[in-house]
Amino acid sequence: MTASLAPDSPAQRKARGAFFTPEAVARYVTQWAVRSADDSVLEPSCGEAAFLLEAGRHLVTLGAKPELMSLHGAELHEASASNALALLAHEGLAAQISVGDFFKEVPRAAYDAVIGNPPYVRYQSFSGDSRAASRRAALRAGVKLTNLASSWAAFTVHAALFVKDGGRLGLVLPAELLSVNYAAPVREFLMRSFSRVRLVLFTERIFPGVLEEVVLVLAEGKGEGPTDHCELLQARNGAALADLDDSDVTRWAPRVGERWSSLHLSDLGEAAYRKVLAAPGFVDLEVWGDTTLGMVTGANRYFALTGAEAARLKLPGRELLRLSPPGSRHLRALSLSTKNLDALDGEGAPTWLFRPAGSPSPSAARYIAEGEAAQVHVGYKCRIRSPWWRVPYLAPADLLLTYMNADTARLCENRAGAHHLNSVHGVYLSQELRALGKQYLPIAALNSVTLLGAEVVGRAYGGGILKLEPREADRWPMPSPALVRARSGELRSVRRRVRDLLGAGRLFEAVEVVDGALFQGEYAIPAAELQAIRTARAALHDRRLSRTRGR
Repeated sequence: MTASLAPDSPAQRKARGAFFTPEAVARYVTQWAVRSADDSVLEPSCGEAAFLLEAGRHLVTLGAKPELMSLHGAELHEASASNALALLAHEGLAAQISVGDFFKEVPRAAYDAVIGNPPYVRYQSFSGDSRAASRRAALRAGVKLTNLASSWAAFTVHAALFVKDGGRLGLVLPAELLSVNYAAPVREFLMRSFSRVRLVLFTERIFPGVLEEVVLVLAEGKGEGPTDHCELLQARNGAALADLDDSDVTRWAPRVGERWSSLHLSDLGEAAYRKVLAAPGFVDLEVWGDTTLGMVTGANRYFALTGAEAARLKLPGRELLRLSPPGSRHLRALSLSTKNLDALDGEGAPTWLFRPAGSPSPSAARYIAEGEAAQVHVGYKCRIRSPWWRVPYLAPADLLLTYMNADTARLCENRAGAHHLNSVHGVYLSQELRALGKQYLPIAALNSVTLLGAEVVGRAYGGGILKLEPREADRWPMPSPALVRARSGELRSVRRRVRDLLGAGRLFEAVEVVDGALFQGEYAIPAAELQAIRTARAALHDRRLSRTRGR
């Protein structure tokens, strides 16, 4: 037996995406996937063999002799592979573990069960030869991934190619499988490659100290697909997996081309939501206009200035742009006015952007020299533009969209004509809808259907934050121009009440007021359906926030 090598540090494990799996989770996936004493098992990216250990134990209960077991692993890190072999030997088990990049292994459809927890490396850190190998591996299965894909996406596809016809794939994956755009080819691959796809969802975090939400993917019948539906199971946490039963399974059919976020909806909530969206009263936000990223300075603390700082530096007004301060806390009202910006500036918020459009004035030249002395110009975004001190220009948007949210995404009328940074998005309304949209869309968007839509199209991030990127915001359900025109009088009459409720932090009371103004006459939503939509929104909201409470 090879001697154990020193384990790597937590920082090194994180860099290569290694998060070791809780025993209860490994046991559940393994006992689902390994079904007979002669099953052959592969754990790619095996780490310290959490799944191989459970497979060996389970095979013993099925009557297998340890010396006849077919246990295989693959591991990038030599020390982890050595420790895995030692752990297996301690329990009287043996396995063959290859050391190297799993993406470079030529797939062999040789295993009854392929189980494990793929490495999770975000696209920003997943680069070079390993990324290229991963994309080639996915292409073998006809799956083309974008440059935004994290490591687990290609790993899932590549691992499935090692499953025998009729065999099973059991993986612990990030829950972004359900929601991110780049995972669409992976979702489609699973549905067409297996006859059954089961998803186990959690209401709490299951990895201690890790905010990432996960889902268990249990796919069987390799080569016997496609299937048109998923089987769903819900567990509170890893410890609750032992209590799950097949009688708890529900069936959910994804719509072609849609993300899987809506699988968290109850049957009543989804039915009511889909019915409303199919009616003429709602359209996607992109019907109103274009959503874009904000300006990227590369150094907000240098470029974003308070009025007092600009005065101290003696910067001319022509070298400053009025700015919505970084962040979005100040955009929780219906509009942002010049008066609001002045008040924010008085509180010390940076409401001016340093941006000389031509040759810098003497005062600006001195400030630029200060920036160079402070090494601002060597930051990535600054050093790749010329001159480094001129932030790429973006015209003021009609509406500002908060894309990092604890409660829900908001639209705010940009009455001040302020420029915006990339801490918010800008919505540029189409010419024919500009007047209507600027006046009424921020208040009309505060309805129960749109709030539920934000939970469905957005993504939940660490700490329970709801995030909408521009492509996702394009699909955010909004009241249609026809509905807004028809109810403009009612919206105008409740505006002050809604404004006051928002100012008091009573968002959902404001939403009920807006619902009452919008959903009348031909656009009325039956009370039971509206309540189902509200309940569904609250459930998704609470589920998102529960991640901050999981252990």
